[in-house]
Amino acid sequence: MAATLEGKRALITGAGGGMGRSHAVLMAERGADIVIHDIKDDGAEETAEMVREKGSKATVVVADIRDIPTFAAAIAGAGPVDILVNNAGVGGARRTIEDINEPVFNQMFEVHVRGTFFATQTVLPSMKEKNDGKIINISSIYAMGGSQLASHYSAAKSAISGFTKSWARELAPWHIKVNAVAPGFIVTEMTQGSNPPDKIEERAKLMPLGKFCEPMDISYAVAWLASAETDLISGQVISPNSGEVIVGY
Repeated sequence: MAATLEGKRALITGAGGGMGRSHAVLMAERGADIVIHDIKDDGAEETAEMVREKGSKATVVVADIRDIPTFAAAIAGAGPVDILVNNAGVGGARRTIEDINEPVFNQMFEVHVRGTFFATQTVLPSMKEKNDGKIINISSIYAMGGSQLASHYSAAKSAISGFTKSWARELAPWHIKVNAVAPGFIVTEMTQGSNPPDKIEERAKLMPLGKFCEPMDISYAVAWLASAETDLISGQVISPNSGEVIVGY
């Protein structure tokens, strides 16, 4: 039987579609109320309706994560949460070093690194007051093994893995557990926009387990880390990746 999230309230950034929506629906199915953040109101509202269909409460927050003061005020206004899933992201595209201009580089770090940092900073006071909390960051397989044609994406996701380990140590006195999920390649609207279909098909054939993970495979890991079953797990990076990259001792 799946671990329950009954009585918990989770904020998921970038939950208007893709993996974020998948996380929201699964966590609602397991009993959590969800604060749905996205830059697009239509996508966020669609996710909210799916959450409500599962019998959970849904609160929608629409804000550009790159506008830190507005974003932080918006999620703070949604009220305290027990769980934060730092999911918002932008695709890495297939760019050489020479093809990564300053606006592209800045957007990558504004969304992934600054967004993750300031979302966490905003929810921390209530978690510290309760002396409990779960923070789940979305990193990437590219933070583990690098990327030949998306070094800016790899670097941003590596920063998130670094946050995870540092925050796990810093926040342990308040029993706030911090972990990361580092997905392998997943076919979503975002990844399809930055990878040609023939390349996706070609790469899928090379997976040791024969196929790419689906968004729900990542959501299972996120929901597990959000549950009481992982109350003594912190500072870890879990990578559902169909066996593409294997690291550890």
